[in-house]
Amino acid sequence: MADKMNVESFNLDHTKVKVPYVRLAGIKKGEYGDEIYKYDVRFKQPNVAHMEMPALHSLEHLLAELSRNHSDKIVDISPMGCQTGFYLSVINHDDYDDLLNILEATLNDVLSAKEVPACNEVQCGFAVSHSHEGAKELARAFLAERAAWKNVFA
Repeated sequence: MADKMNVESFNLDHTKVKVPYVRLAGIKKGEYGDEIYKYDVRFKQPNVAHMEMPALHSLEHLLAELSRNHSDKIVDISPMGCQTGFYLSVINHDDYDDLLNILEATLNDVLSAKEVPACNEVQCGFAVSHSHEGAKELARAFLAERAAWKNVFA
């Protein structure tokens, strides 16, 4: 294997993971004691499948907005450039099982959402690229595999 790289996910053997999963990807400690926990929330098998951009984009909006209804510890939810998942960051919250419950509750909210939040030219940088139904399909499929979320490797 190549030398260790600065980006944690570049050191992950993507051929050995089995989706869906939620994996702790790193912990950053601040100089005043705060801790940021970064999770790899993988929806699609790397190098096999990916999320289509309109669905991914809508799911990003829905997760970002709705997750904060379940926790004030959410720092960010960002899509991966490879379109296979999201990075979810929380502050001062190391309870993995609770994080999974927050994610589950949020994804259930996605299924009942009547619209994609901030899906307009004022609040979004590419407002025409959304798929509410696509986002719901992604959420539904991920939730259907809830029992597997803790299993990262095949």
